[in-house]
Amino acid sequence: MLDSVSFAYGPHSAPVVEGLDLVLPPGAHLAVVGPSGVGKSTLTALVAGLLEPGRGVIRIGGRPVDGPDRAELRVLIPQEAYVVTGTLAENLCMLRPDPVSEAELLAAAEAVGLTPLLEALGGVAAPVDPAALSAGERQLIALTRAYLAHAPLALLDEATCHLDAAAEERAERAFAARPGGTLVVVAHRISSARRADRVLLLDGRHTAYGTHAELVDRSAPYRELVGGWTPGPGGRSDPALAL
Repeated sequence: MLDSVSFAYGPHSAPVVEGLDLVLPPGAHLAVVGPSGVGKSTLTALVAGLLEPGRGVIRIGGRPVDGPDRAELRVLIPQEAYVVTGTLAENLCMLRPDPVSEAELLAAAEAVGLTPLLEALGGVAAPVDPAALSAGERQLIALTRAYLAHAPLALLDEATCHLDAAAEERAERAFAARPGGTLVVVAHRISSARRADRVLLLDGRHTAYGTHAELVDRSAPYRELVGGWTPGPGGRSDPALAL
């Protein structure tokens, strides 16, 4: 997927990403963590083809991400969710070139956790006023829209930061369960890293890659980031990462 990728924002700037190699098989679930400002969003923009690496190659499914068909390869959900004035169905179908049945819309809403809002609004044909929605509600609409997209790779760049831990878990598990779908999450909670198959720690020019347990065992920066977090009774305690 990433072959010796490096990127800097200017010819005299320090690299944000340097010599990064990363291979994710179809169906993989990766959490990207690291201190604030280290380059996590830059990495997702590179993988999405929104930024061009200074060196190296990025491919999705063997195809270059900077090609004309990149919208078919990946869907990026940023922190600030985009919702337009119109019906809920119109908002949910924006990334689908083909007709989407009401049954498919309802199934996607149920999978991601949008159903309570959908019912409160009055169904998929109900009008949506973006200004009347909370940040979390807008994120749920954007997540369901992305879930409906055909793109095999989903990039969640703190796309659940306005959701509570339970809603975030439901959305992440829905994306991870898509048949053949690959999920990359910029994590802001420990639980996101624990749920992922693999974790990529970005820490300046140094990176670490492995499972959550492996990184806790061998990476001092990761242990510091995690901060010795221990679930409370029933697993309810889940502080945010210091990202």
